[in-house]
Amino acid sequence: MMDINRIQAWAFRSPTPRPVATSFGVMHDRPGVLVRVEDADGAYGWGEIFANWPAAGAEHRLRLLEMDLAPLVLGARFEHPSAVFTRLDRETRIRSTQCGEPGPFAQVIAGLDIAVWDLAARRAGLALRHFIRPGAPDRVPAYASGITATDADTVIPKARAAGHQRFKVKVGFDMAKDVEAAHGIFDQAQPGESVACDANQAWTLDQSQQYLGSVGELPWLWLEEPLPVFEEAAAWRALAHSSKVPLAGGENLLGYGAFSAAIQAGDLSILQPDVAKWGGITGCLRVAQEALAAGRRYCPHFLGTGVGLRASAELLAAVGGDGLLEVDFNENPLRSLFFEGGEPVHEGNWACTAGEGLGVEHLPDALRDFETMACDLQVGR
Repeated sequence: MMDINRIQAWAFRSPTPRPVATSFGVMHDRPGVLVRVEDADGAYGWGEIFANWPAAGAEHRLRLLEMDLAPLVLGARFEHPSAVFTRLDRETRIRSTQCGEPGPFAQVIAGLDIAVWDLAARRAGLALRHFIRPGAPDRVPAYASGITATDADTVIPKARAAGHQRFKVKVGFDMAKDVEAAHGIFDQAQPGESVACDANQAWTLDQSQQYLGSVGELPWLWLEEPLPVFEEAAAWRALAHSSKVPLAGGENLLGYGAFSAAIQAGDLSILQPDVAKWGGITGCLRVAQEALAAGRRYCPHFLGTGVGLRASAELLAAVGGDGLLEVDFNENPLRSLFFEGGEPVHEGNWACTAGEGLGVEHLPDALRDFETMACDLQVGR
């Protein structure tokens, strides 16, 4: 049982030494929205709300939490952390449809869901992974992401020095340069290393097949989102049937129905829900279990702060299987400040928290320098 008595949230923006580019847009700063939920006994939990897009997303998500979602949770009693997701998903469906914003509502719900799971695990005195599945491992295999393919010759050696053995490179900018870079990446790879690539929905079916025609014989871990998520199912099927490289996706799917359909269709070999974007722990746990039962891989997508990264690692460890944890390798203090002594990557593996819940006790003091907005909501106030 938990009675939610207090919800706090903060929006942050950290300048970037170098903009983070994808095929569909450029991030000129690194945003983040964190939420803290507290129950009547003083137990608390931390969560993260996706805010990478649009550019004004962080402050919007905080206001959406403050004015629409928090009033549905404050003062309410829940028998299980998953009950928060179930209730909010049901009770906000008309609101999110009315304003045409199902994504932002889902993202706020995801952050609250992570926070109440963290709270419940803390009350049990367990790390989140052990709260979900006793005996879950303390380490998960990881990979460094956010690396533009044309910069890989300088960035991958730095990621290797930081303990990574797997890497994901971004393509979808210039076909000729992407192809040239791909061959260079594998020419310079060391024994035991592996590489995936991510097109961020950049291509048509013809362009995807053109790329694979040039680099499809290389031993890629996967090709991620070569087509837009809204592309017709026939195009995804045609690409999957013609590709020797496994296809990956899921960060832009929304709802159990969409994930179940993708799993059943079989075009995606790797499912990649984002714990802060849809579903939180409740939704992504169910999707991961369904994916594994169908013979697919669960490799959580993530590109945010240290709270969501910790949640992704805990959930991946709890689920099991042969999934990989995505660890953004771009400079971002909203992520790195949560890991004293550096991010815990060694010989390609990520060390999960040794503490309770997600292992986050409070916001790092230095994070306050990046705060743009905050709210503090309590029962009776």
